[in-house]
Amino acid sequence: SWCFQELEKLGLRDDVDLHVYEVPVEYQTVQRLIPALWKKHSPQLVVHVGVSGMATTVTLEKCGHNVGYKGLDNCRFCPGSQCCVEGGPECIDSIIDMDTVCKRVSALGLDVAVTISKDAGRYLCDFTYYTSLYQSRGRSAFVHVPPLGKPYSAEQLGRALQAIVEEMLDLLEHSEGKINCQHEH
Repeated sequence: SWCFQELEKLGLRDDVDLHVYEVPVEYQTVQRLIPALWKKHSPQLVVHVGVSGMATTVTLEKCGHNVGYKGLDNCRFCPGSQCCVEGGPECIDSIIDMDTVCKRVSALGLDVAVTISKDAGRYLCDFTYYTSLYQSRGRSAFVHVPPLGKPYSAEQLGRALQAIVEEMLDLLEHSEGKINCQHEH
């Protein structure tokens, strides 16, 4: 939650409404909450942020995975099917081009390293991301950040997140025209 407190302090462009929610580490809550939030706000984009003890950089996740959820959540629950959406595709990619976001944010010269990943870890982060991608037809993003102080401060991570979200929105706005054309064929 400290990431978002920093982001709320910094804010985003004036034309952006930022809604912040903390999502519990519980499979069933995720399955209920994500669709409810999409319904309530119909956002242009949802950006999930998760802390990963293994991350040493700010990591942009390209896709969510449907199958392989064996870890118990905070309620000691695990989906019986070990998947997010029965019959859903194995992987769903974000419509945001993470390589471009990574290049652009890295070029800003912030003192934070940004990298790309195709594996969000088959636990609640990956589960949340897939659920959100499925719900939004790809209009979601997931950013993994290292634990506070390992090596970055809350302020550094907040600034990096601000830059990442603004680049994502910028890309989304410039690709909308193209996306609409592709769907008509």
